[in-house]
Amino acid sequence: MRTFLTQMVTVFDLGFLVYLLALNSLYLVFSVVAYFKLSNHRRRWTVRELDAVMRSPATPAISIIVPGFNEKTTIVESVRSLLALNYPQFEVIVINDGSTDGTLTSLIEVYDLISAPVSYAHHLPTQPIRGVYRSLATHDVVVIDKVNGGKADAINAGINAAQFPLVCVIDADSLLEEHALVRVVLPFIEDPDTIAAGGIVRIANGCGIDHGRVTDVRLSDRWLVRFQVVEYLRAFLAGRVTLSALDALLIISGAFGVFRRDVLLDAGGFSVDTVGEDMELVTRLHRFCRDRGLPCRIAFQPDPVCWTEAPESARMLARQRNRWQRGTLQVLGRHSKMIANPRYGRVGLLAMPYYLIFEALGPLVECGGYVVTALGLWLGLVDWHLAELLFIAAVMYGTLISVASVLLEDLSFRHNRRVADFLWLVAAATLENFGYRQLITWWRVQGSIDFLRGQQAWGTMTKKGFARA
Repeated sequence: MRTFLTQMVTVFDLGFLVYLLALNSLYLVFSVVAYFKLSNHRRRWTVRELDAVMRSPATPAISIIVPGFNEKTTIVESVRSLLALNYPQFEVIVINDGSTDGTLTSLIEVYDLISAPVSYAHHLPTQPIRGVYRSLATHDVVVIDKVNGGKADAINAGINAAQFPLVCVIDADSLLEEHALVRVVLPFIEDPDTIAAGGIVRIANGCGIDHGRVTDVRLSDRWLVRFQVVEYLRAFLAGRVTLSALDALLIISGAFGVFRRDVLLDAGGFSVDTVGEDMELVTRLHRFCRDRGLPCRIAFQPDPVCWTEAPESARMLARQRNRWQRGTLQVLGRHSKMIANPRYGRVGLLAMPYYLIFEALGPLVECGGYVVTALGLWLGLVDWHLAELLFIAAVMYGTLISVASVLLEDLSFRHNRRVADFLWLVAAATLENFGYRQLITWWRVQGSIDFLRGQQAWGTMTKKGFARA
């Protein structure tokens, strides 16, 4: 019996090792592909060409939609940053989704808002609208006050009110860089088949903010934030650049994405019954277009930057990762027909299986590997040399991928201007393997359990607000 158990534990551990090697090898390939794609991207769009986009009458106007619930600490800075964007024509639509913290009052005071009822078609159903406000200070700001219905419901209210052909959806706790809109709209100009595009999301914690602009790029002194910076670089610059190049992108971050308004309306807008509305929408857009034989290009742009506030406490981070895991499982379950289905092209054959195997099931496999290995060592069923091999493979290979992502960002865009910050990120890329990664895995396992229990709550996310330079 003991021999059988030893063999079973050994086989499981070897399978776990193969799984880790496969996952990290994929990210290594992603990093290599991303390096060449980023190099080509930098050469493709010069300053002169971007200036031509700014001056062209063909550049599409954009309605920026900002859904917010209890965003008093960040909403004023966020709107201020949007109004300072360098783009030919746009409007800012803020949706106050039943806030109770004075969000609406802050907007009214700072932007001289007055009640200005307007009529527009309500193509997408939403919770009742309580009022519409326009700014006396600038005609480009509209604020919609409505009954709370959740983020997706608030976005749909903004889509209904939008007057321009493209809509840009950003979080209320986010800041766009000055030329972000010009850069994120490029796929729509290059290819008329483009229906959506997203930019990179970066963490603003620790940075200096002045009048809605990140003026001093710095790294937070909190290790929890530093680990998240590494994660974001790995996910965006390695993962999304490559998946976009393969025309298999499944996520445009809810913090910063641009969509064709007509396609959103035809597809039914954002889903209000999921906690992963950003991934669900992009996946549904792929399915919607493929089922109807419509052209569909969804792209990721690596240089338009959206700065956001990351959780600084383990409690808030746990809630976020729990929600992300539940959202991924909801999307894969809802669109399971697409998985490994050649009808949906590379999205069905590559992206969906990848998210199922390495994102949805990843936490369960990884957590199982830790538990079985620990029990095997405790009961004397696992060879210590095999355990050392597992540990080295997990740590060294994972560190290599994370450091490669940090280097990729530094070589491509050099946003981390201080050498010390770069070195701290390299250190974070190494140290995340000793506790942080295991915590994230456990929180995602809890998210999987909550998904099976039917848990739908978002969970409260407390924000501290942007620090001034």
